[in-house]
Amino acid sequence: MLKIIVLSACALLSASASTWAMAGAVEQPPSFFAPLTDIPGVVSWSLLGKATTVKAKKGRMVPQYTPEISALDNTDVKVQGFMMPLEPGQKQKHFLLTVTSASCPFCLPAGPEGVVEIKSRTPVKFTYAPIVMQGKFKVLANDSMGLYYRITDAAVGSE
Repeated sequence: MLKIIVLSACALLSASASTWAMAGAVEQPPSFFAPLTDIPGVVSWSLLGKATTVKAKKGRMVPQYTPEISALDNTDVKVQGFMMPLEPGQKQKHFLLTVTSASCPFCLPAGPEGVVEIKSRTPVKFTYAPIVMQGKFKVLANDSMGLYYRITDAAVGSE
């Protein structure tokens, strides 16, 4: 029964995406599970995904970074990902960049190692396609929201 429900949902999503694209209402979203291809000069998600979580004082869980990840702190980097808006509107200055496209508007598509908070200089138009953002990368040791990474003074980067 569950298999039938999942297959029906997938067919509905596929049909809806095709209908939207033909109607020209919105661009067609990419395949929800297609992995991003690494781009030379762009920080890879496989590197960012090497962060682990450890128990700190008082039982709180905190991130532990590899030396390669720590070396990125306060450097200018490019990261490729899928835009996940945090506010309504076509243009966003504050959003999340994720390793996979969101399949639910209310759920993060990855853990904290697969998300980068973006604070952009200028508004960026929403897209379903992967984008590259460039800016000052911060490795967060103890973020109150549980985030591991942030890019500030960000702009759309070239590949």
